[in-house]
Amino acid sequence: MTTPLDLPGWRHVYSGKVRDLYVPSDSSTSSGGGPDDRADRMLVVASDRVSAFDHVLSPGIPGKGELLTTLSLWWFDQLAGADGGRGIPNHLVASHTLGLGRDGVANTPDDVTSLIPATVTGRAMVVKSLEMMPIECVVRGYLTGSGWAEYVQHGTVCGIRLPGDLANGDRLPAPIFTPAYKAPMGEHDENISFDQTVQLVGPDRAEELRDLSLEIYERAARTAEDRGLILADTKFEFGVDDGGVMTLADEVLTSDSSRYWDAGTWATASTPHERMASFDKQIVRDWLAANWDRSGVPPELPDEIVERTADRYRELLGRLTG
Repeated sequence: MTTPLDLPGWRHVYSGKVRDLYVPSDSSTSSGGGPDDRADRMLVVASDRVSAFDHVLSPGIPGKGELLTTLSLWWFDQLAGADGGRGIPNHLVASHTLGLGRDGVANTPDDVTSLIPATVTGRAMVVKSLEMMPIECVVRGYLTGSGWAEYVQHGTVCGIRLPGDLANGDRLPAPIFTPAYKAPMGEHDENISFDQTVQLVGPDRAEELRDLSLEIYERAARTAEDRGLILADTKFEFGVDDGGVMTLADEVLTSDSSRYWDAGTWATASTPHERMASFDKQIVRDWLAANWDRSGVPPELPDEIVERTADRYRELLGRLTG
């Protein structure tokens, strides 16, 4: 893991595989602080780091942090009502201006810009502090990945029974909500049932998380379809604000949190690998799987793999936002 940046006005409190979290320097809140002592705002910085098979790899993907932040801001804009749907509350501070400027860079007004250090401009968001839900809200619209592996063995995905005649990459009869429990740092998230979700957050919150996740997925899937893309699956994170409102947080509908496929290729390709070529780091995963036995330190990524991956991130941003 790289050393966190020293950012004026902000104090580092946490690093994930690809993002870093800061609180105001004058805040006494620690990374383990509870809801009563958390800072009123935070800075979320997206790095260029790339991870696969639970390892952070070297080198990173140039520009990845800015690309993902720009795409998140664009989606927050759509979900706030720009797509014609009802507004979904999100974690951005109220003075953030969403959407893209003429140069394709996310707009940010002066009052927020003054809070974001120049070294992370374009890849940072100033957000409200939330009481985060311990649930990763996964929605699957197509059969793929770990869901396909389970389906082959048991005819189910996360315990949900599906028709018996589906192929790898097929569209599901309807999107399904397959939550996961967010494990402590360094451990794997655990797929859980809806009943287990109820036990963790209560019946009302569980239903709210499920219904919000399915609504957001279906709206985003329609937007992607209009641009010749398939949103195969995605994951959301939510938290509750000081007023008790369930709020969309973290990144949203990016290449790191979602599988996007080209609709034309999906319809015509002759093999599952071609059919489901995704706009994310699958190029990295494929190269690692062929060149590393998952023991010891992973090898350094070749320049060609880095460049191809960056191209896929850029292509998705361009196709979605125009």
